[in-house]
Amino acid sequence: MERREFVAYMVAGGCAGMCVDLTLFPLDTIKTRLQSPQGFQKAGGFRGVYAGVPSAAVGSFPNAAAFFVTYECTKSLLGAGGGLAAPQAAPVTHMMAASLGEVVACLIRVPTEVVKQRTQASPSSSSYNMLLATLREEGFRGLYRGYSSTVLREQMKHNGGGGDLGRGNGEGCSAVIGFDVCQE
Repeated sequence: MERREFVAYMVAGGCAGMCVDLTLFPLDTIKTRLQSPQGFQKAGGFRGVYAGVPSAAVGSFPNAAAFFVTYECTKSLLGAGGGLAAPQAAPVTHMMAASLGEVVACLIRVPTEVVKQRTQASPSSSSYNMLLATLREEGFRGLYRGYSSTVLREQMKHNGGGGDLGRGNGEGCSAVIGFDVCQE
C-alpha cells in the first residue's frame, strides 16, 4: 500500500467515524440511560444528552482511522499473493481484514466507550473526572472492561451479516459518507 492510499484511508475513515459518532451521540446517551441500573430519570433523563461527548470525540477519529487502515492494509497483504489472492477467496479476505481491523480499533474504542458511558450515566461528572475515577478505582484495566465482549460483538456485526455506516460491507466497498472506495 502506498503512503498516499494509507493517508486517504486514515483520513476518510477517521472523518466518517467522527461524523457518525457525533451525529448519533444523543441517541447513544438516551440508550445508555435507559439501560442504567439507576433508571432513566436518575441517570439524567433527556437533559445533558451530550454528556461524555469529549471522550467520544477524542476517540472517534483514531478509532475509525485504525479500523480502516488495518482493514485496507490486511486486505492488500492477504490479496497480494498466495491462496487468498483468488477471486473466490475474496469473502474470506474481507472477513479476516474486518476482524483484525476491529481487534485493533477496539484497543482505542473500548477505553473511550467506558469513560463515555459512565459519564452519560452520571451527567454531573465530566469525562476527565470519570477517567480519573476509573483509573483510581480500577486501574488501567478498568478502561478495558468489556474489551472481549466488544470485540466479539463487532466480529459478529461485520462477519455475521450486520454492519454500520463507514465500515466494510463484505462486498469490497466501504461507504464513507458519499465517498466510495471500491475494490473489484
